[in-house]
Amino acid sequence: MKSVLLIGMGKFGELLGEDLLNMGDEIMIVDKNEDVINRLAPKYTGAVIANCMNVDTLQSLDIPSFDVCVVAIGDDFQSSLEITSNLKDLGAKYVISRANTEIQRKFLLRAGADEVVYPNRDIAEKLAVKINAEKVYDYIELDSEYSIFEIAVPDKWKGKTLVEANPRGKHGLNILTIKKGKQILPSPDANYRFEEGDHMVVFGNTEKIIEFTNKQR
Repeated sequence: MKSVLLIGMGKFGELLGEDLLNMGDEIMIVDKNEDVINRLAPKYTGAVIANCMNVDTLQSLDIPSFDVCVVAIGDDFQSSLEITSNLKDLGAKYVISRANTEIQRKFLLRAGADEVVYPNRDIAEKLAVKINAEKVYDYIELDSEYSIFEIAVPDKWKGKTLVEANPRGKHGLNILTIKKGKQILPSPDANYRFEEGDHMVVFGNTEKIIEFTNKQR
């Protein structure tokens, strides 16, 4: 369980808050819109109507007491930038800020953000990957070069063992788990034999994995 300060309760902030609640986190929400806070307050550990551009307001929230501070503001970059900087000055342990462009990301990192997220870009990238690799079921980008994918086992591998298919040697695919419906087989051994309906969770170079899946069409 984490203690989270969530600043900015627009659509992104509200969805993030719901997901954090489902994971059992303790969340303090802050927004300058009174109607929004009054509507959402009953769900959360704490709720404050305030403009966080005011440093005194942030100080009153005991910033160092939170495990994570999230600046989820998407429509006022200047506010997001200043709040990010002030959170770090006030001793925030870890700050995650929202950006809409690459330039915004760079400025937020310079202002002290430990992590920057792009909700719209991330959705677009995932969709682009799925469009270009039709047998991709899920995808997590680790950095600009490497990712984790859930992909279908190629038809030509069915009935073969892991060592016979040789995914690492032939395709640079490092298999982390095999998914058989709801069953998970972590770190399958070399004698595992692929079956109909199997999915692989693999780690590797993003471009090489997409190239591999496209060849399986």
